[in-house]
Amino acid sequence: MSTDGKTGFNKIMSMFVDYFGMGRTASIAGMILVTLVIIFACFWFFHTAPPKTITMTSGEKGSAYYSVAGKYAKILARDGVKLVILPSAGSAENLQRLVDPAFKVDIGFVQAGLAKGQNIDKLVSLGSVSYQPLLVFHRLPQPVEVLSQLTGKRIAIGQEGTGTRKLALSLLSVNGIEPGGATTLLDAEGEEAAAALVAGKADAIFLTADSASSQTMRTLFRAPGVGLVNFAQADAYVRRIGYLNKLTIPKGAMEFGNNVPAQDVTLVSPTVELIARDNLHPALSDLLLAAAIEIHGRAALFQNRGDFPAPLENEFKISDDAKRFYKSGKSFFYRYLPFWMASLINRILVVFVPLIIILIPGMKSIPALFRWRMQLRINRWYRLLLLVEQNTIKQEKIENQDWLNQRLDEIESEVNKMKVPASYGEQFYMLRTHINFVRNKLQTAKSNR
Repeated sequence: MSTDGKTGFNKIMSMFVDYFGMGRTASIAGMILVTLVIIFACFWFFHTAPPKTITMTSGEKGSAYYSVAGKYAKILARDGVKLVILPSAGSAENLQRLVDPAFKVDIGFVQAGLAKGQNIDKLVSLGSVSYQPLLVFHRLPQPVEVLSQLTGKRIAIGQEGTGTRKLALSLLSVNGIEPGGATTLLDAEGEEAAAALVAGKADAIFLTADSASSQTMRTLFRAPGVGLVNFAQADAYVRRIGYLNKLTIPKGAMEFGNNVPAQDVTLVSPTVELIARDNLHPALSDLLLAAAIEIHGRAALFQNRGDFPAPLENEFKISDDAKRFYKSGKSFFYRYLPFWMASLINRILVVFVPLIIILIPGMKSIPALFRWRMQLRINRWYRLLLLVEQNTIKQEKIENQDWLNQRLDEIESEVNKMKVPASYGEQFYMLRTHINFVRNKLQTAKSNR
């Protein structure tokens, strides 16, 4: 440290010692404590800032998942947050990525019903954002209403890592169709599966938005010789498999002019949840849910306006931040201010207001504490001084008076060593005056004897 730096520090220390009457060591300790508190507050302030980039695991390029992720990216970009979109095989791979702490990802779309056997303690749900109806197209000459009718056929159920495959295997299993049996299960999905069905290379295919585009599904609705499974047992599926819902495609809903479908078709559907790691910043949680309302809140074929997003809890618990959002919406500042300004103000309130609330009473109590401390020190010497004065009256022997005089000298010597702030100078000098008063009284008593 330079000479000027040392001089400046010594001046500050001298002022601190003179004002508070504390020793140099105690003064340094106090300054270090205050400095550490300020450093901690500043660190916490910057640490609690929401990240400007987050990563979403979505779905196959061209799938509905991937398309929706792009909409999230555009909305978040309006508030200066960059959304990095990672393509994936689908819901199952999204969940695997979120579960793996080594994989850099923050949020992802996960189909309900995939969490069995997974460690999801560090994951939370921001809510369900849509239905994901399962559409089973087939080339059988007769209508299909139960999946057991597909026994012994060639069925495309999607690739590993897709929610479609997981759901297909579950439904086929309860209908007695297992891998390795008489039924051939193909890994094809999306456009590949659709092409195989149209070309007669597959007898049935399972499709969801997890791995297929809406355009692919519309093409199959128009394809000659291709029908859609009408789940006559939908109510039973919903009761037996808790994460499924019963949906209906109304007659003519796909094409009014050509009356597609020609009759109401009943489907089963899980929901899609927006899953996040439990350390997602609260401000980003609000931002994502606001985007979800904008993207998923509109009326559509299977939902009314405002049905989604919704705090529907399946395997994943709804995060506390999401619960608060569903109950009362965005927090006050985020409603009326730009995102980053609201975040700044919110962090100031969270970090510095409690600190001020603690420090101001603490700073106010310091003068009172030192007044008490100084008064205690001064009163201690007054107590000893009173004892000397009382003994002055009682003692008659010269040697005892000499001892009292020596004791008085010791008191005066100790008092002179006291470090007293200027504000207590009057009491200090009054104490010294009273010491001299007792000394004079002792001398007078000695002279009279």
